[in-house]
Amino acid sequence: MSNSKELTGTQKMIGDFAPKLVALTDDVLFGDVWERKELSPRDRSLITVASLLTGGNTEQLKFHLNKAKENGLTENELVEAITHLAFYAGWPKSMSAIMVAKEVFSDKA
Repeated sequence: MSNSKELTGTQKMIGDFAPKLVALTDDVLFGDVWERKELSPRDRSLITVASLLTGGNTEQLKFHLNKAKENGLTENELVEAITHLAFYAGWPKSMSAIMVAKEVFSDKA
């Protein structure tokens, strides 16, 4: 981790605790996989939000809902995706995800 550039969010959160996981996250996941041209960032975000919801991984949803908005998805599209997934991933998972979305979308700061 070079001091010459600003720290990533992952570096700030766990850089001193799990530097290899940080490097893989920053360099491989976001530096390579997310940059591949075969899927648009918008599509990658929609897939990621759907995958996190279906796995019940709401802890990561806050970050990825914000990233999805940065990548061109609207709040209405994300709410609709969560609603649609209730019938495929399960009602409790969608209800948990929609509560995260409600929090994220109401944070206009």
